[in-house]
Amino acid sequence: MAASLHRLERAVLPCLEKHSSVAEIIAAAKMQEVEVLRALQWLQNKGLARLTEKIEEIIRLGENGKAYAKSLLPEARFLNSIASKPLPLSGIKKAASLSDEEMGASIGALMRIKAIEPVAVAAEKTFKITESGRQVAKAGLRAQRFISGRNFPVGINDLSGEEKNIVAELKKRKDVIEEEVVKKRTAFLTELGKEVLKKAAASAETVDRLTPEMLVTGKWRSTEFRSYNLTAAAPRTFFGKLQPYREFLEEVREKFVSLGFEEMTGPIVESEFWNMDALFMPQFHSARDIHDVYYVKEPKYATDLPWQLVKKVKAAHENGFGTGSKGWRYGFSEEKTARLIMRSQTTACSARKMVSQGMKIPGKYFAIGRCFRYDVIDAKHLADFNQVEGIIVEEGINLRHLIGLLKLFAKEFCNTDKVKIVPSYFPFTEPSASLYAKHPELGWMELAGAGIFRPEMVKPLTGKHVPVIAWGIGIDRIAMFRLGLNDIRELFSHDLAFLRNAKAV
Repeated sequence: MAASLHRLERAVLPCLEKHSSVAEIIAAAKMQEVEVLRALQWLQNKGLARLTEKIEEIIRLGENGKAYAKSLLPEARFLNSIASKPLPLSGIKKAASLSDEEMGASIGALMRIKAIEPVAVAAEKTFKITESGRQVAKAGLRAQRFISGRNFPVGINDLSGEEKNIVAELKKRKDVIEEEVVKKRTAFLTELGKEVLKKAAASAETVDRLTPEMLVTGKWRSTEFRSYNLTAAAPRTFFGKLQPYREFLEEVREKFVSLGFEEMTGPIVESEFWNMDALFMPQFHSARDIHDVYYVKEPKYATDLPWQLVKKVKAAHENGFGTGSKGWRYGFSEEKTARLIMRSQTTACSARKMVSQGMKIPGKYFAIGRCFRYDVIDAKHLADFNQVEGIIVEEGINLRHLIGLLKLFAKEFCNTDKVKIVPSYFPFTEPSASLYAKHPELGWMELAGAGIFRPEMVKPLTGKHVPVIAWGIGIDRIAMFRLGLNDIRELFSHDLAFLRNAKAV
């Protein structure tokens, strides 16, 4: 053990015999603070020393406090100036060399302890010393004895109750008392450390550096080199890396691409047309209530809607658009469809894709995007969240394909086989289903809504009768599974401890 000590450890180890304060060890070793702390950490890892760290609140004198410690507090000078005879305020101010601010503080402090009292005279307010004041002047003010007799800085916990009261009063004055929170580090030799210290001197010639000179002269052959302890704990190093949730989203993107999906995109600020109307969601549906969707204050309306397509979607809402459906049978509002909102679902990206020239049949598409819904924020819900949207357009595709995909997603992204798929309802899919997975601590959580797009949605957008299976995944909740989190808010945490120690995806 002694032969394996680093040169910094050899320099610090003897200092621990006489000193325990890290500040004293630094001074005794004549080394930089970082070198001493590094050596102490190494010694602790080897069981040779014990390093402790305690947070302590200390006080020290400010500039005015230092001056008062030498030339007396203002109230002490005030009291001394009237010790022989009463004086008017102007006379006291001159005799005691006090400012207006110090005069006011002195009068208040001395009146509280009944050391002075005013004299009734016509010309100017005058004060005289009382018998109690004479006793105070003879013994000295408590505050004066404190700031003149104490060695500063001093720990708050080292003060008596009376001294703490004095400090509380002095803190009300300008630059008399300063407070500071410091780390108090101490180090002690263990029994093993004391034994090694005795043998360290005998192995002082051990070398821990191979120099070019040794190689040239061949001296390295006869040199005793320091051995290295490969099992000793090393300081943790934190390198730059992706934010854990961002890294997970990139992995999701890569998996979809590897499965042959093409990525879709769309704006965060959407019109009600793309976010709801194009999805065959009736304009009187409860999801449009102000409590679920964030409306944009200015501008209120979109000016770039494809009005020919709007008329087709309007017909689907009003009469079914020749799909065999009667639609929702209400008067569709073209003004409402242009209302701007914050996107509440990435299904808007699917609607945009289905009318684009780039959509292929068969085709597989996905989108990862931010969505916004008015919600109560808790361990499972956020008002600003991410969603993964996907569609597959292909002749002959059906509900069995969708169920198989949902189970695959749960296995791939959640690493769990505890899933269930239950019937559900969405205005734009029929049949509809929801995917649930069981979190080890939070229980069953809804991860995705899915279904087959209704003909009333597909035909106006594509002009064809073609089946489209679709799903929207709450990817934030899936990330909770992968990262081992119990609170969805931690996904967006700025806490360094979380970012450094987050589970690798």
